[in-house]
Amino acid sequence: MSGVDPALKPRLRRRSTFEYFAWIICCLLAVGILFSVSTNPNFKWHVVARYFTHETIIRGLMLTIFLTVASMVFGTLLGLVLAIMRSSSIKPIAATAGVYITLFRGTPVLVQLIFWFNIAALYPNLTIGIPFTDISTAVDVNALIAPITAALIGLTLNEAAYMAEIIRGGFAAVGKGQIEAADSLGMSGAMKMRKVIIPQAMPSIIPATGNQVIGMFKETSLVSVLGVAELLQSAQLIYARTYETIPLLIVASLWYLVMTLLLSYPQAQLEKKYSRATSLLPRKAKKVVLTAPEGIAR
Repeated sequence: MSGVDPALKPRLRRRSTFEYFAWIICCLLAVGILFSVSTNPNFKWHVVARYFTHETIIRGLMLTIFLTVASMVFGTLLGLVLAIMRSSSIKPIAATAGVYITLFRGTPVLVQLIFWFNIAALYPNLTIGIPFTDISTAVDVNALIAPITAALIGLTLNEAAYMAEIIRGGFAAVGKGQIEAADSLGMSGAMKMRKVIIPQAMPSIIPATGNQVIGMFKETSLVSVLGVAELLQSAQLIYARTYETIPLLIVASLWYLVMTLLLSYPQAQLEKKYSRATSLLPRKAKKVVLTAPEGIAR
């Protein structure tokens, strides 16, 4: 008899007549939509093809990728700090992190971006120095907060709030027995976090983080209101001059779709890797046979 766990075997399912009928309806709808889109001259596919690799579009795409990567890296690092603070047993620290997370998750990203872009209206000048000394430096906030700077700050701070909750959820998935075992070994808080909690929380954190990366890539389109020449703004600059609005919006949408598909593949591979590692854990305890001393029947 095979030693494969029956729970891991694929289940066979008979397809009903309704399922075949649904397939026919969906295929007919797909063919009809594709025929309409491909034959409608108002889509101007020749214009889409001409601008798909246009220099302005590619430059905007590179800026979009930069904003996505930078915001995710800084947001994840800040989110890790916030998650540790949120899990702290020291009430003021946990409360501070809780207020931050509530504030940035509870307000729209667009509002936050506009707020940071206009922060100089509240603090036109900042003085950075050492307290009780004459050592200080004046900072012109209006010159410092350029559109791309405001976009990076706004996206990073907003993403940190979401990543903090994702990481905290991963921490909560680690069994208390693992933490107690680390404490019994005399591990410090930092070592326990690095060696026990974070590695075991990764299977819960990775899938949600992948979704956040894809969402962040599309969310960068909001910074176009600040005048940042990312992908959408680049398309807008072109169709403001050529009045070919729909073809340029299709170009931007196709690039968003292509990049989303490219980002989905490594996310799926990481999810498969961690799910495989989790599935290797024993589902149930094996039968233990005690070895009897020699000459004594078992």
